[in-house]
Amino acid sequence: MLQIGEFSRICCVSVKTLHHYDKIGLLAPAEVDRITGYRYYRTEQIDTMNYIGRLKRYGFSLDEIQHLLTISERKELSDALRRQKEKLKREQQEMAIILNELQTHISVFERTGDIMTYQKGYTIEIKQSPVMNVLAKRAMMGVDEFGKYYGTLFERVPKEHVTPTGLNGAKYHDEEFNHESSDVEVFIEIKEKEKADAVFPSCECATTVHHGGYSTLSEAYGAIVTWIIENGYEIAGAPFELYIKTQFDSPSPEDWETEVYFPVRKKR
Repeated sequence: MLQIGEFSRICCVSVKTLHHYDKIGLLAPAEVDRITGYRYYRTEQIDTMNYIGRLKRYGFSLDEIQHLLTISERKELSDALRRQKEKLKREQQEMAIILNELQTHISVFERTGDIMTYQKGYTIEIKQSPVMNVLAKRAMMGVDEFGKYYGTLFERVPKEHVTPTGLNGAKYHDEEFNHESSDVEVFIEIKEKEKADAVFPSCECATTVHHGGYSTLSEAYGAIVTWIIENGYEIAGAPFELYIKTQFDSPSPEDWETEVYFPVRKKR
């Protein structure tokens, strides 16, 4: 048996952390002396502690680790690890995008002396949005769930014998944006009007084109709203995005292209 200090030193984890793991039921000592309160660990618990440490490095939360420790079915555990691997790959890709954006921001700032120049490069114009026949799915969803809902729409394409035009988008119905859960309508445009879930009519919009990853779309939104306020318009409907060039057209986020539309009307 190992005293808590020895166990702490061997596993490279603090005594405070071990107390916390015991408190939350993640890893309890094998024995606790009822008189002294000293905590003792078995040598085989070293493997468990190292396994917990590895899962933490993989990005699992303590609650998730606690659940993983209860899994005995091989496939279930393998699936959990593979899902985390995909999550880390997405985060790695996102970090690469952020690093590229930061380098561009530094370069522009050092050239212009304006720390907010990146927000001033949008050209805003008033134009009619296209009429679109769409297959659509509206739900409370998080941004990370878009792919799942698009998947359900594309599954309908062969079943319902419709022809996608290649234009996809998302419409935001909430007044407030919540990354985890917002009232969003994702859609794909199809040629067959009679088979569409809806026909989005043409409307007057303030619009701009955003180049780059989706994480900075808020800059395009900010530019449009500022332009609307400064030019005597008001928002007259739910804003929406059309994905013109995506990761399926180019692996490089700098080449992605998104059109952003805000339905507007002139203030009276």
